[in-house]
Amino acid sequence: MELERMNSENADEAEEDEKENNGRNRRAPTTNCDKIHETISKWMLPENARGTYLERANCIPPPLFIIFISVAELAVFIYYAVWKPQEQWITLDTGIWESPFIYRPNKREEAWRFISYMLVHAGVEHILGNLVLQLFLGIPLEMVHKGHRVGLVYLAGVLGGSLASSVCDPQHALVGASGGVYALIGGYFMNVLVNFREMIPLFGIFRLVIILTIGNAGATSPEIYFIVFVSPPLKVSFVAHIAGGFAGMSIGYVIFSCFDKNFVKDPRFWIAIVAYLVFVGFAVLFNIFLSPAN
Repeated sequence: MELERMNSENADEAEEDEKENNGRNRRAPTTNCDKIHETISKWMLPENARGTYLERANCIPPPLFIIFISVAELAVFIYYAVWKPQEQWITLDTGIWESPFIYRPNKREEAWRFISYMLVHAGVEHILGNLVLQLFLGIPLEMVHKGHRVGLVYLAGVLGGSLASSVCDPQHALVGASGGVYALIGGYFMNVLVNFREMIPLFGIFRLVIILTIGNAGATSPEIYFIVFVSPPLKVSFVAHIAGGFAGMSIGYVIFSCFDKNFVKDPRFWIAIVAYLVFVGFAVLFNIFLSPAN
């Protein structure tokens, strides 16, 4: 009887310890900040990773990278729409065509344009579409993964988008942050897909539907359609969307799946980086020696 009583007490103590540990890992939200992080963790992370995130989550610093990029893109748009002479805001024309930021095939030697084109947008719908997408998805991603990780994925999509466009659409100009936005979408999509079994199935399906709807809305924007098919010479390549998505599905997936680990130590990261650099090297050589834009 004494032995049974001791075993029962030990079992009770173990159960109490387990409850205490779970309570620490899943503390009840007490402030608005805690409630925000609780909601974000359900959207961004598989169930087995949420406790770790909630244990260290805070609202300081805020998601500065996405906010800074969005403000910069909006400021450049306002500059060309207001301070530069434009016939209309719906579709900007000569102002952005002469911009030092836009990617143009005949200006490829100005290498900064392969990145800076993300700051320039072709009209109201174009800028609003990209801002809504990157704020809607980028802010929660940055709250979970921090600015340097989200920034790396975003810029990988931007650079990959311009290089892919220069190879596949060598005669087309390029404006907009769609490469970066689609990199965020691609990274998030892959994480939802890979961790689907660890989520509530219905909620997982809902997330996939949401992200696919967002991606489709960006790719079929009427503003982009107008520029590509109606208003030459402002032809904008769709290849950047696809290349940005692939950058997110490779580099972004690895980085976003290592939110509580050092992604530099993950061999998958280096495989993705090597593949990305091989593509970059090929695109650079193509632009120097083989491009029809030469």
